[in-house]
Amino acid sequence: MKKLLLFTILLPCFVSAQEYVDIFRLGYGQTFNNKFEDTGSSTYVKSFEVGVTLPIVLNENHALVTGADFSRNNLQLFPETEFTSLYSANLKLGLASTWSEKWSTTIVLLPKIASDYKNISEADFYFGGFAVLKLKRNDKLKYRFGLYATQEAFGLFTTPIFGWYYLSANKRFEMDMSLPISADVSYKLGATTIGMDYFGIGRSYNVHYENAPTLYADLSSLEFASYLQFNVMEESVLLRAKLGYSSNNYEMYAEGEKMDLGISAFSFGDDRTQLNPSLSGGVFLKFEAIYRFHIKGKIEVQEQSFD
Repeated sequence: MKKLLLFTILLPCFVSAQEYVDIFRLGYGQTFNNKFEDTGSSTYVKSFEVGVTLPIVLNENHALVTGADFSRNNLQLFPETEFTSLYSANLKLGLASTWSEKWSTTIVLLPKIASDYKNISEADFYFGGFAVLKLKRNDKLKYRFGLYATQEAFGLFTTPIFGWYYLSANKRFEMDMSLPISADVSYKLGATTIGMDYFGIGRSYNVHYENAPTLYADLSSLEFASYLQFNVMEESVLLRAKLGYSSNNYEMYAEGEKMDLGISAFSFGDDRTQLNPSLSGGVFLKFEAIYRFHIKGKIEVQEQSFD
């Protein structure tokens, strides 16, 4: 009876443009060697991420989007120094709406706290969000148009979003694109899936040193990977192993140094002075576990995480 009640409550709203929602995601990865440019030193980056997305039905056309994401990156920010952990925790609060058979929208606010969490203050709090308009062309193809924006330690960062979701008639070949932030192309082989994905975004973290001015890390992240996925429990649990290349670069700047505006891969009014050597990219290995809820319904939820 409890299971039936839960299913009845979730039925109208746990639907994305892909006819599923990834309710829970867990990931752990590590790069193997990131060299500091023009030095003989190198480091590696350990990453951990966990995220939850939980829509709450309001009526047949609208649902609240709630959830949270947490991440931890551990690395050396300067050559021959101790490893530093950089944390980010954000809430997700938004509204998913269906306006007609073809058009739907998702608007989500993303407040977050990002720093080394040593001396948390209001300076570590940032506010962002995204809005996506979706057009359903047919049962196999849907388009996305949107905008992502966030206030960071280096200033305002924003990027337009253009993408599409395509599922072949035999439901084996899948494309899930939200460019320039993310892309995922996969082919299902029964209980296994092979695929390639990409994720790129800018973030910042305040870093506090004892008896020294506060700095911040400006992370420019581009990750390209191929993966092998195991689909278990009727494809509700996905176990994924990824191998790829990461161009993660953690540039360090003094607190208060900002650019005028960042738009996608471009920056305007950037005359900041970088305090550490740039990091080279490196090969990385990552493992992910996903709990996916499959359903068909009316409301579409964009459950893409941008952190």
